[in-house]
Amino acid sequence: MTKLAPPKTREFSLTDAEYRSIRDRIYDLAGIKLGDQKQDLVYSRLTKRLRAIGVADFASYLRLLDGPDGHQELELMLNALTTNLTSFFRESHHFDHLKTIALQESLERQQDHGRQLRIWSSACSTGEEPYSIAMTLLESNADLSRVDARILATDINTDVLSRASQGRYGAPILAKCPASCRTHFRTFPDGSGEVKAEVKNLITFRKLNLLGSWPMSRQFDVIFCRNVLIYFDNKTKAQLVDRFVEVLRPNGWLYLGHSESASGSHPALEPAGRTIYRKIS
Repeated sequence: MTKLAPPKTREFSLTDAEYRSIRDRIYDLAGIKLGDQKQDLVYSRLTKRLRAIGVADFASYLRLLDGPDGHQELELMLNALTTNLTSFFRESHHFDHLKTIALQESLERQQDHGRQLRIWSSACSTGEEPYSIAMTLLESNADLSRVDARILATDINTDVLSRASQGRYGAPILAKCPASCRTHFRTFPDGSGEVKAEVKNLITFRKLNLLGSWPMSRQFDVIFCRNVLIYFDNKTKAQLVDRFVEVLRPNGWLYLGHSESASGSHPALEPAGRTIYRKIS
């Protein structure tokens, strides 16, 4: 008779109360709602932090978060728990729409206003989204030498922002890029590549918590907020959509993720394609 292996014991204990405390902190800090089914994920990601700082258990870790240097560890905890799945030209229909419709109409409307173009990648992760936006602008028919075009790329996770600003990507990532995308890289013998300066120069990377204050002084022609709303509860989603509408120019465009919807969330938005919304003027 085969003996069953004993259950694997965890390196650190994580009680339900401790998990709820961590879950509540993440919600208060970033609006991310973690259900009970995420306890194993939280454990696996945060045990790396416990090892790194030499903390014996989660109770001690929570005390550290409440201590005088807790704000620093809160940021590192958030970095560990946020998911950053992305790729170049992900959900390609958004970039097709940006190139053929949104960009052209935005510039036509502003011919009498200095021809400015402002685009916001509001959860830019490791940079593939804002770089894809910049490449789309460069591949369009717009004469960017006559346009003040800027892309703001923000994220709450400082680790991914650092990687994004470097613009350096490994061979496996580049291999999945469309052929036209790879022309915007300086490539290296190992197959990796770095985004060219003309692409980087269109983008400004900044840390931003979507639930915090937004220091931008100008409205945007286009906002990308893709695969972000799925992490928030309905109240937070509605509040964010309201705020996006406030900083969109009349007739501006909002792009959401493939499983997200703003339909009915705000009377000033109308559907304009698959997960594409337009601000009613």
